[in-house]
Amino acid sequence: MTSPLPGAEPGLYLDANATEALRPEAREAVLAAFDLVGNPASVHADGRAARKLLESARAALAARLGARPENVVFCAGATEANAMAIHGLAGGGAIVIGATEHDAVRAAAPAALIAPVDAAGRLDQTAFAALLAAHRPALACVMAANNETGVLNDIAAIAALCAAQGTRLHVDAVQAAGRVADPDYLAQGASSVATSAHKLGGPKGVGALLLAPEAASAFAPLIRGGGQERGRRGGTHNLPGIAGFAAALDAAHATTCPDPRLAALRDAIEAGARDCGARIAGAGAPRLPNTTCLVLPGLAAEAQVIALDLDGIRVSAGSACSSGKAASSHVLAAMGLGDLAGNAIRVSLPWNAPDDAPARFLAAYRRLAARALRKSAHVSTSAA
Repeated sequence: MTSPLPGAEPGLYLDANATEALRPEAREAVLAAFDLVGNPASVHADGRAARKLLESARAALAARLGARPENVVFCAGATEANAMAIHGLAGGGAIVIGATEHDAVRAAAPAALIAPVDAAGRLDQTAFAALLAAHRPALACVMAANNETGVLNDIAAIAALCAAQGTRLHVDAVQAAGRVADPDYLAQGASSVATSAHKLGGPKGVGALLLAPEAASAFAPLIRGGGQERGRRGGTHNLPGIAGFAAALDAAHATTCPDPRLAALRDAIEAGARDCGARIAGAGAPRLPNTTCLVLPGLAAEAQVIALDLDGIRVSAGSACSSGKAASSHVLAAMGLGDLAGNAIRVSLPWNAPDDAPARFLAAYRRLAARALRKSAHVSTSAA
């Protein structure tokens, strides 16, 4: 008899932008898919049954996200989806990306031109348009919702700027899908859109790249193999993951989206944090309902995360994909926060956040703020 896998001690999980809690609908879909023995590429009865489930999930995602089913390309996650788009659509030409893009985009396009953002974290459209006009890039990459601040970009307006210069637009919609009312970025003019299952309550390790028809016909695959995904991405399908992905997305949109309950919980957290002396990064811009970035002067982000964890509160300092790095947030630096970029934590409410989340978080956060105040007072006394 095997022993159970170890898990974390019970606590309040407020790190949904790193990964959401698995939705029960997704769990059921994953378990059902595990019972299918066939490979979707096989032509016998078991293979056809697996293929039927695959194409049903593909159609469900396409309907929710505004793509044609044949232009939904399943992959291992958002990092791969972003890399696929950059490799497959830039064609070796120049690339422009926003200053607050995820590291997955920054790493896949290391020579990209950088478009600045304003103090609220939204893309500076005037500067972006100037870059497009000056360089006529093949591809621009702009995220729909920032993973650290929740700030939303105006994708329709950005797509119009790209179209005027003949530039394709790739949208990282990883944090937006399942959290905003209408994530139909292809209809707004994007050429491609990256999504990920585990950011909306699905299983980890599966994502999709959505292609507009004109982009699909010109797409160059990053991974070649046995011809899966119409030759756009080789490799045996992660059928349980794909089934869970579709089920999670349907569940996310089965209730009001964006979720007003999460927005109210976030607002309560922000009100209490402000009383403690915190600033809210991106507060002046439209944001995801579940996300807040709290900047607390005088206490490093890592110290805040550790102290909160000891109090049973799970949050992040910046992107979860950058954990373990000492550098402060490039997102907040781009927003002009200077040294304060190293004093911010991200609180991101999951779909199943309890109603008492603000009270439980703020009880611990007030202790943090008092610690920061004592530290600041000590430094001031020493300096005098």
